[in-house]
Amino acid sequence: MSRPLRIGIVAGEPSGDVLAAGLIAALKRRYPDAIIEGIGGDHMQAAGCHSLFDMETLSVMGLVEVLSHLPSILKVKKQLVAHFIANPPDVFVGVDAPDFNLRVEKELKAHGIKTVHYVSPTVWAWREKRIHKIAAATNRVLGLFPFEQQVYDKYQVPYRFVGHTMADLIPLQPDKLAARQNLGLSEDKPVLAVLPGSRGGELKVLLPVFVETIHQLRAQLTDCEFVIPAANQYRFDTIQAYLKEHAGELLENQTLHLVLGQARDAMIASDVILLASGTATLEAMLCKRPMVAAYKLSALTHKMMQRLYKAPYFTLPNLLAGERLIPELLQDDVEPENLVAHLLPLFTSNNEALLARFTELHLALKQGADERAADAVIEVVYE
Repeated sequence: MSRPLRIGIVAGEPSGDVLAAGLIAALKRRYPDAIIEGIGGDHMQAAGCHSLFDMETLSVMGLVEVLSHLPSILKVKKQLVAHFIANPPDVFVGVDAPDFNLRVEKELKAHGIKTVHYVSPTVWAWREKRIHKIAAATNRVLGLFPFEQQVYDKYQVPYRFVGHTMADLIPLQPDKLAARQNLGLSEDKPVLAVLPGSRGGELKVLLPVFVETIHQLRAQLTDCEFVIPAANQYRFDTIQAYLKEHAGELLENQTLHLVLGQARDAMIASDVILLASGTATLEAMLCKRPMVAAYKLSALTHKMMQRLYKAPYFTLPNLLAGERLIPELLQDDVEPENLVAHLLPLFTSNNEALLARFTELHLALKQGADERAADAVIEVVYE
């Protein structure tokens, strides 16, 4: 190709931003003059992506919750599609955010632009028939988990298991002491990492419950320290304002530490993790820390998911293992007394068998994902 390679790429939330950044870096190593543009966060932009819109617009979770944000999301979609039709990339890569990206991919593919969807939608968990829409929208799907392959094979839809970039980046035996030193935490006290979610809606629902859990846990584990990593500056400001009002004393005496970014360091530094269910549970597993995962959906979204969701678990460690490795609490079960009851034993238990399973799962996902994903994207360009 005599001219620079042109790649469109869109991620809709922090986890996708990290995955896409790894792919961009791998593509840039092969094609240093490649022009890469779309929608991305700090990681993608640092890797060399020009972001045409603020990724925050797309960071909305839940069937019902999306409705109030729909006008701004649809406006971005319309402008983005028009931009890529006017300036066709050699390939468009939608990273996760399937409700947004598959619609964009379908329109671009109809205009002769090749498309790749990176991160399989959860067709193995609910609405399996979506695979026909996926096939219509994409030239290839890149998946993170080995159990997805059989669903795609069943419908003869092109799929490539690439592994997970986090499994490549996180050491098999993370260094707890170094992480504590980086964050200014005590070297010898118990530490709970608290991750109430990267989206505004998650934070609104889970932060009050998690902060009350901190107070109750502290009453029983008096020397425990707590660290809350905020996904970005928006979240940092929101969390800080809440903590000043509801946990000011813990902030002042440095029992509770609020940090910007550094979620992985916070996980590695901890003994136990309390977190919102999502990609963070996979990261916690790769950091080899016992955890309790929690999630609250709107009542209507939960009712709809009860009818539609068919997988036996909703957290990634349990789905990957095919068994319940970690506690996963939903809806009314997400209350401080219950969370403390699940967290406390993890500080005193021998967690060796659990961590050994985490290591097995880590090895299964450690595939050189960035390079494998880049291989697949380039294949699609030249097919």
